[in-house]
Amino acid sequence: MSRPLALILFLATLAFAVAPFITPPFTGYQPGQFPVEILRPAIQPAGYAFAIWSVIYLWLILHAGYGLWKRQDDPAWARVRPALTVALVLGTVWLAIAGASPVWATAVILVMAASAILAFLQAPTEPDRWLLSAPTAIFAGWLTAASLVSIGILLAGYGYTGNAEAAYDMLGVVLILAPLVQSRRPRMPVYSLTVAWALAGVAVANWGTGTHVAAAALVIGALVLAAAGLFWRRA
Repeated sequence: MSRPLALILFLATLAFAVAPFITPPFTGYQPGQFPVEILRPAIQPAGYAFAIWSVIYLWLILHAGYGLWKRQDDPAWARVRPALTVALVLGTVWLAIAGASPVWATAVILVMAASAILAFLQAPTEPDRWLLSAPTAIFAGWLTAASLVSIGILLAGYGYTGNAEAAYDMLGVVLILAPLVQSRRPRMPVYSLTVAWALAGVAVANWGTGTHVAAAALVIGALVLAAAGLFWRRA
């Protein structure tokens, strides 16, 4: 059973990487999709932060290709494949969903994030640190941030909170969730580094806006990294 799963994961990874080229470009939810129009969601990172997707795609392809080639029957690799495959299949159709419905897109990305985090937690740090654990870590880290960004935009867009308040709420969730996940895999800080990258993007996007979102994002990013360092030393 492990060999077919390795092939399925490889094909799902390729489809995931190709999807942005055949799906209409997605540059964020449009203000008109919400009852409350917000031109610049405070929780959304600056555009440059999304460049990390090129690294994520490449690393996941290397993971799936190496797993199919050299680790088809390895139990540690096999354990990761079901949850990671779910995240990738959903990710393949997510761009199309996001363009049509922010609510459904948020629901889907939450399942993606949960599946990616599960895959990360199932992946042992050794021996295949950089081809098994690290690719799942960067994927899970970015989806942790992206899912909370989506929730924050939804909260503000539907008027449940103000724009800045939604950002503060989601940053608070990051401060709890990211260290909790990282504590389970203390020897793979790529997860926290990715979350911190997203938070730095939030800080850049909010610099000079008159709110304190930028400062809060920087502080929480530093705390996430500090927690990762503490877990590393104690492991």
